[in-house]
Amino acid sequence: MHLFRYPDYKSEATQFIQKLKAEKPSLEEEQRQGRALLWDKAVDAQAWQGYQAARVAQKPYVYQTSDTPQQAR
Repeated sequence: MHLFRYPDYKSEATQFIQKLKAEKPSLEEEQRQGRALLWDKAVDAQAWQGYQAARVAQKPYVYQTSDTPQQAR
């Protein structure tokens, strides 16, 4: 017998998820559909290469608006 093993233990989160899945069996399929709607998109490789080629290098200090430092007033 293993000293730290709890064979019948289930956390509250695990119990909640199991109960939710038992009450609504279509939940996982609905999650997959939601993910496909927002995240699973085909990437156009040619357009992506164009985006990468069109990038402009960022200046070291992004809030500086001119190349010459302004004098204190």
